[in-house]
Amino acid sequence: MAADKIMFIRHAEKPAADGSVQGVTAAGAANAEELIVRGWQRSGALVRFFAPLSGQFAQPGLATPNTIFASQVAPHSKSLRPQHTVLELATLLGTVPGFKFNIEYPKEDTSNIAAAAVAAQGPVLIAWEHELIPAIVDVIVGNSTTCPQTWPDRFDLVWILDRQAAGGWVFSQVAQLLLSGDSPV
Repeated sequence: MAADKIMFIRHAEKPAADGSVQGVTAAGAANAEELIVRGWQRSGALVRFFAPLSGQFAQPGLATPNTIFASQVAPHSKSLRPQHTVLELATLLGTVPGFKFNIEYPKEDTSNIAAAAVAAQGPVLIAWEHELIPAIVDVIVGNSTTCPQTWPDRFDLVWILDRQAAGGWVFSQVAQLLLSGDSPV
């Protein structure tokens, strides 16, 4: 059975363009391709957001993913942020039989990531760079009208595609509400 739900998140918070806030590794060393401290906090909070202990999700429409995709580090895109945004969740879910963590697609490979997500079993989570998320959604749904064509300038959203029994996909959006300052709308 192919994916029935595909969820999208933008990678977590990144360094400031002016250098005033720097990315850091998990060990605390400065690294421009990494998350900032707030991004690491979001990464940790996403664990129970997508895998709640009680089984009760904070937001409707969410599901624990059977497969997580994050963009590959490549010579033209050295960012570790998509992978590290979901690293803790993937580590926890790695003990679940059948779970897959896939980092084989570079960020520009929107057609192949879309095809792989649709072919995956059960719920899917994709952590990607925000500029390309609408293009991935467009490939999956087959049009450019189902979802917004730009990701809002936010790190605290989830876009959700639900496959309909009659075919096609329905788009929805939920707020994460995980960290202070996250917006409910």
